[in-house]
Amino acid sequence: MNPNEPEMARPVLAVLFLCALIAASVWILRPFLPALIWATMVVIATWPLLLRVQQRLGNRRAPAVIAMTLLVLLVLVVPLSLAIATLVDNADRIVEWGKDLTEFKLPLLPAWVSDLPLVGARAEEAWAQLAAVGTAELTAKAAPYAGNLTKWFVSEVGNFGLVFVQFLLTVALSAILYASGESFAAGVRRFGHRLGGARGESAVVLAGQAIRAVALGVGITAFVQSILGGIGLAIAGLPFVPVLTALMFMCCIAQLGPGLVLAPAVFWLYWSDSSGWGTFLLVWAIFVGTMDNFLRPLLIRQGADLPLLLILAGVIGGMLAFGLVGIFVGPVVLAVAYTLLEAWINELPTETGVEED
Repeated sequence: MNPNEPEMARPVLAVLFLCALIAASVWILRPFLPALIWATMVVIATWPLLLRVQQRLGNRRAPAVIAMTLLVLLVLVVPLSLAIATLVDNADRIVEWGKDLTEFKLPLLPAWVSDLPLVGARAEEAWAQLAAVGTAELTAKAAPYAGNLTKWFVSEVGNFGLVFVQFLLTVALSAILYASGESFAAGVRRFGHRLGGARGESAVVLAGQAIRAVALGVGITAFVQSILGGIGLAIAGLPFVPVLTALMFMCCIAQLGPGLVLAPAVFWLYWSDSSGWGTFLLVWAIFVGTMDNFLRPLLIRQGADLPLLLILAGVIGGMLAFGLVGIFVGPVVLAVAYTLLEAWINELPTETGVEED
């Protein structure tokens, strides 16, 4: 072998060893990765709030970390516990409602529905066919699907202990990140600088801004809509308000809006001869369902100067690709890719060879 020729075995083995080491590390940390990702998102999104709390407490980090940890604990654990407890306490009532559904008689369709242009006659015909079939036959047809839904729900409730542990782990990791956030952020920025120089470091900063923008625009908007929707449901006297509020929050996070919960509630109030409360909830639902059109863009602009369509596409696409954590991962990936591509396109070479006018 020519001694001047480069040795290929050593760098190849070194790369393989590093890949194996990284894979083994990820495999070992895999049970903790969801909680670590969520804790990182929570801390980045609420870091300005931590600094404000720390300033109010005499610039002492320890009391501020305790206060923020308790806040995260209340936001994550308490709503889930209330929703599960409400379902468990009303399990017998839910079963009784399911039995009564087979004996339920569809009421007559209001006369004004049949007088509607274009759709009135079709709606009357479809309602007459549904009434002729009867709820018992519909229940029999829907039984397999209801069985699958029941099995899924039982499995999810059965995993409540695991979810609870993951939430507690998220809270614990959030406390650690709150306590040493500056050192962790400096390490990540140095890592980005080692990968791509100044551009890599700016990409890390942009990722943090995208996370904060999503937390402000999507998270706070969903929280406000679900809380206001839950208040409307409670005032109207509907049952299972904590569960419906939690479901509304998930629908708002998924960009489906609170209407999927509020619209059936309005329908149920009207058919229960509570037209007054139904009208109130209808007006309230229109207000709550449309407030995201002005609240979400305003909050997103507070976090990062990125196109609104890019953020929304990242939220929806990330959730479909990676699950719930993709709500934050999707916008971060798209924001970094968009910014790097824009910087590369706008970067002019030093010698173009073309004289500018």
